[in-house]
Amino acid sequence: MLKKQDIINKITAGEFDDSLKYLYVTDDANPQRDRYMSVINGYEEVFGKADELALFSAPGRTEIGGNHTDHQHGCIIAGSVNIDIIAAVSFNNENVVRVKSKGYKMDEISLDDLEIHTEEYDKAISLIRGVIRKFTDMGYEIKGFNAYTESNVMKGSGLSSSAAFEVLIGTIVNHLFADAAISPVEIAKIGQYAENVYYDKPCGLLDQMASSVGAVVAVDFKDNSNPQVKKVDFNLADYDHSLCIIDSGADHADLTYEYAAVTEEMRAVSEYFGKSFLRDVDETEFMANLKNVREAVKNDRAILRAIHYFNDSKRAVAETEAVEKGDFAEFCRINRESGRSSFMYLQNVYSSSMVKAQAVSLTLALCDEFLGDRGSFRVHGGGFAGTVQAFVPNDMVDEFKSKIEAVLGEGMCHILSIRPVGGYRLV
Repeated sequence: MLKKQDIINKITAGEFDDSLKYLYVTDDANPQRDRYMSVINGYEEVFGKADELALFSAPGRTEIGGNHTDHQHGCIIAGSVNIDIIAAVSFNNENVVRVKSKGYKMDEISLDDLEIHTEEYDKAISLIRGVIRKFTDMGYEIKGFNAYTESNVMKGSGLSSSAAFEVLIGTIVNHLFADAAISPVEIAKIGQYAENVYYDKPCGLLDQMASSVGAVVAVDFKDNSNPQVKKVDFNLADYDHSLCIIDSGADHADLTYEYAAVTEEMRAVSEYFGKSFLRDVDETEFMANLKNVREAVKNDRAILRAIHYFNDSKRAVAETEAVEKGDFAEFCRINRESGRSSFMYLQNVYSSSMVKAQAVSLTLALCDEFLGDRGSFRVHGGGFAGTVQAFVPNDMVDEFKSKIEAVLGEGMCHILSIRPVGGYRLV
């Protein structure tokens, strides 16, 4: 850690500007200077004066290809984006960890109590407890610290604020107590553990991997304990396109049951073949036995979702290959196919219990109307509510944003960049 006043002096003198410009893909470091000054001030307002501080950041993520394939040990391509959760952190010389996120109540856990608390399901405190528990199980001695966080990753946006939070806590603990020895891939797995076991959400590993590793990564989850991660050089500026994330304005009510149903239905198909995951099922055998599988699982949607899995996992690989060859037109074609498959087969564009609430469907229709045969678009992330992702030609971006927001409301179309790194310690 550094003396707090030294950090402030360095920020105001611009000594971190190069790092901030790199991290946030911008030519103007001033807004980020202001954010880090704000998180320092917020820390002292909540916890009092601090002699020494450390500053951390963890980004949101965008899922580029492979929709709901990770939890079946399939393939994905994803990237971190230049919005994030940042934190000011200091030791507290107690056996307690306190995390205060701006706009939310204080979360406090005793390091003597790292067991699962069922009453904490679906709450941020469970993620903190789960991450710390995993580090202690790995043999690291965790001591008390205070953290104050601020975020511009929109909650419920599909940019995975929960994964960013998990990666942030993991990055803090890694640097403070593990001498930064834990790899970004392992931090992602720790975050997934916390979300699966302590938060009680059956998520895959895509979100955490993209946030923790950073930039654009292609990941093969065949061996989930040792996923194969490959960095992909994907600079949208080379193709004269921008990444737009569109908030549909959908109700972000608890949809855990919808996400869980995707996993459960895919598992029902894999279990017919005596396998735990669709990755281990032979696709040819699956197609040859469709009639028998359908009769056994008694759920046509499960069949459709399995078809989506097999094809979208292959599409993620094909999208990666197209990017590596510099064939952006082919990438967009495949990306659109993925979006159609999510709508038709995976069926994660609206909740089956709220068929009149189809804000994401409407947003996809708007993208189709406004883009025509240019760029690409698809449901973003887990689906059912939230956001749509679009790759928009730069000569259309302003008009596209204006038309989208004329329907959905001002500030609903966010123009983002791929961030070059994942979880990060600035100071």
